[in-house]
Formats: sequence, structure tokens, C-alpha cells
Amino acid sequence: MRYPWLRLAIFIVGCALPLWWLYEAAMSLLGPDPGKILMDRLGLGALTFLLVTLCMTPLQRLTGWSGWIVVRRQLGLWCFAYIVLHILCYLFFILGLDWGQLAVELRKRPYIFVGALGFLGLLALAVTSNRYSQRRLGARWKKLHKLVYVILGLGLLHFLWIVRSDLREWAIYAGIGGLLMVLRIPAVARRVPRLVGRRGGVAS
Repeated sequence: MRYPWLRLAIFIVGCALPLWWLYEAAMSLLGPDPGKILMDRLGLGALTFLLVTLCMTPLQRLTGWSGWIVVRRQLGLWCFAYIVLHILCYLFFILGLDWGQLAVELRKRPYIFVGALGFLGLLALAVTSNRYSQRRLGARWKKLHKLVYVILGLGLLHFLWIVRSDLREWAIYAGIGGLLMVLRIPAVARRVPRLVGRRGGVAS
């Protein structure tokens, strides 16, 4: 296993954040509605992990270090894990496991449907993130995993719908996501390493 220290660091961070939030909830530090706070934090955590995952390819191109790509799958799976916890918080703390209320919520709050589509996309990527799926799907595997860009758009739309009264925080996430998409435009992706190289970077 390459870069075990990096993998361990990501594992510790991924576990530590929810555990810390649970501790805050147990100590009554999350206000009168800790379930909703937990749900919101896990949702933002998933979006953050998704953006960090998408950073790995540009960072590898800029630095030439293979470690970024090695941990990309692990980061993506943490994104999926946080989304699962986000949904569980919604089912337990918001719906109270009242499945009949779910249909009402979908009609009243369409952003839940958008989030559900994003979850299904992440589920498809998580299930096929292993080497067996790569061999089985062949060239179709890369096409399938480009679905991550659609998932990012759905996640940002879901977030926007929730915080539309205060767009400052959303704008930060959207700006980072937009930059990562620009860096994937072929002309930009080819040009950036050369620019770094001219300034004395690793691409020189």
C-alpha cells in the first residue's frame, strides 16, 4: 500500500469530525435542534470531501506527485459515507422515520429530490469504484465516473435551495467547484502545468 501515512491521516479526519459533532450534541452544544445541525454539517462535509476529491487530479498535474491520485478513491468514499449519514440524520431527526411524510416533504421541498438524485449518482460511483468494476466496465468506467460533475452540480443546487437567503457561504463552495471545472477544460489543463513550469515549478 502506497502512502499509508496519508491514507491514515484522511481516515482519522473522516472519523474525527462526526465523532466530535456527536460529542457536541451529547454535551448540548449544538443548540435546541442538534439533529438538524448534525444533518447540515454532514451535508457540508460531504460537499467538502467531493470538492477535495476533485482537487486531486489538478494537484497531480501541477505537482507531478502521484500521492494525490492514490487517495482520490478514499476521499470519494468518505464523501459517500458522509452523504449516507446526512440522509440517516434526515430520516431520524427530521422525518422521525415517518415514511408517509416523505412524499409530503418531496412535494413541499423539491431540493430533497435533487439531493436524492445526487445520492443515487454517488451510490453508482461508490459501488463501481473498485478494480473489479474498472476491469469489468473497461472504457465505460471513465464515462460513468464523469457523472461526478453532474453530482457536484446537483449538490450545489441542493445547497443553494436551502441557503438562498444567505448566498455568501454557497458562493465559496460554488466558486471552488467552478474553478475545478475550468481546470478540466482540455486547453486549460494543458496550459496550467506549463505556466507553473515557467515559474520554476515541477513541470519545468
